[in-house]
Amino acid sequence: MKKYLSLIKFSHTIFAMPFACVGFGLGVTDQWGSFQDVDLSGWIWKGLGVIACMVFARSAAMAFNRYLDRNIDAMNPRTAMREIPAGLISPKRALAFTLINSILFVAAAGLINPLCFLLSPVALLVVLGYSYTKRFTALCHLILGIGLSLSVIGAYLAVTGSFSLLPLIFSFVVLTWVSGFDILYAMQDESFDRAQSLHSVPAWIGGRRALLISSALHFLTIAALFLAGIWGDLGLWYWTGVLIFTGLLIYQHALVSADDLSRIDLAFMTTNGIGSVVFALFFLAELIFTY
Repeated sequence: MKKYLSLIKFSHTIFAMPFACVGFGLGVTDQWGSFQDVDLSGWIWKGLGVIACMVFARSAAMAFNRYLDRNIDAMNPRTAMREIPAGLISPKRALAFTLINSILFVAAAGLINPLCFLLSPVALLVVLGYSYTKRFTALCHLILGIGLSLSVIGAYLAVTGSFSLLPLIFSFVVLTWVSGFDILYAMQDESFDRAQSLHSVPAWIGGRRALLISSALHFLTIAALFLAGIWGDLGLWYWTGVLIFTGLLIYQHALVSADDLSRIDLAFMTTNGIGSVVFALFFLAELIFTY
């Protein structure tokens, strides 16, 4: 179990799960009017369904990524000790793990509502297809962002069974946020990717320009957060969360430069992990204490 949790980097669930809570919270307030009027039994079951879908989809995506990239990872000194190239998990078992989690994801979506079930193959296509994209386009970072952004709208659909503009705005927040920090993370492999004809923004235009693209994406993240707050007529709790999240984004960029990637793990994991959790907590506080 420890090997498989390491294979899928289970700790990285901290990026998307809080935003799934954002989508779920929006769905609750839209469906029941306020948290005080929630049908508790329905809330619990739908919440468990969302968590199951998140875990199964992400596990399938990460395992498939490791399976597909096993030969590339073996050549890269930074990734050579990952579970498959290191021989801790066989490629066949990683692929079987992917298939099992994909089936469980579709089944869990089917238990939530018909719309989630119908859209589950589309979600799988995005999150599994991402692993191919760095072989032909530097837009791979955006595809990853789209995959994680589905957490917001998916959780909202689980509760309401319908689309709405505000969760779509928050999905855009996740898209630009994830794409921006994935570009920063990819700077570690700029030379390797270029040598292996793999595509990424750093390999395409170099680290310094990649930093500018990442900054521009995170500027869009902040702009979308402001748009969501104004559109949703959100209050003090929300804006406090936005302020902290924005500060951590700025701090993230202060930690990394084209000439110094020594603090990339702090910038990637710590600031983004803390930022997503803190923002989600303040957002849920806004819904609980205001609506």
